[in-house]
Amino acid sequence: MGKLVRTALIAGASLAAASACGKEPTAGADEGPSVRALITQDSMNVYRRFVPEQTEAMVAFYHEVLGLKPLQPIDLGGGQRMILFGIGGGQIKLAAGLKEGRQYHLGGVNDGTGIRVFTLYFPDEAALAERFVAHGYSAPDFADAGDGARAALVRDPGGFSLELVIAPDAAEETYERVDVGVNASDLEASRAFYRDFVGLDEMPPVEDALLGVTKLPYRHGATTINLWSVGERLPADTGSAGIQYVVSDVNAVDANAKTRNITVETPLGDLPGFDLRFVWLNDPDGVTNYFAQIGVRGDDAE
Repeated sequence: MGKLVRTALIAGASLAAASACGKEPTAGADEGPSVRALITQDSMNVYRRFVPEQTEAMVAFYHEVLGLKPLQPIDLGGGQRMILFGIGGGQIKLAAGLKEGRQYHLGGVNDGTGIRVFTLYFPDEAALAERFVAHGYSAPDFADAGDGARAALVRDPGGFSLELVIAPDAAEETYERVDVGVNASDLEASRAFYRDFVGLDEMPPVEDALLGVTKLPYRHGATTINLWSVGERLPADTGSAGIQYVVSDVNAVDANAKTRNITVETPLGDLPGFDLRFVWLNDPDGVTNYFAQIGVRGDDAE
């Protein structure tokens, strides 16, 4: 079985919210229990931010080319919508509009820090390539990944990288997984954040020849955060993509983060018009880790 397929097999309602606050460096995450027991969804959700002019092309690409299942969009007011696609029990969310205070640097996978790539899994290379060509894109340049697996690197219409892995005859759950690739400026600090604070399962390292890195996987159900560290003094991308967790007690997440001096991007609060309470935290490279408790307002959560 190829290394990329092995990664898939072992690796296992979100809304946009308030504006960013101060950005202080994330401190070490080594005090007390993790927040893993508070995560109620057996996956994480991920999202992509892009300029509004790309909305139509982005929706068509993720729906018609990648074949993701569209869900009911969420009207956030003020002309803003969160466009949702289901993948297994999780979601990929498209958010039109760049967020003030965030940094954006696309380019190659190893050209910056932060979230650099999503990895998605498919059963049929010919069918996927046909959809690319039918919508005016070049067919992905797939290469052998070992034992029948093949992989290609492409970019969505907004310029963000996607690693597409063809894993024929794999278990159905393989195609419901999403891997999130993070190029970390300080690998040990990022490992501590996702392992000790979030509480993700630390898996054995995986060589990824396509990306040219050794990935350190951290898993929760159908979602894996793959960490690596390449390059020095690279520009940061803190806005193009992010991670969201559905939790049972966001106040407890907030309290845990404060004991560890983890950077708060958007303080504990409620989204007007929705029964949703949230806190937005940053990993050591400024990647948004958004924790949301659904079905509760602030006066009910104390």
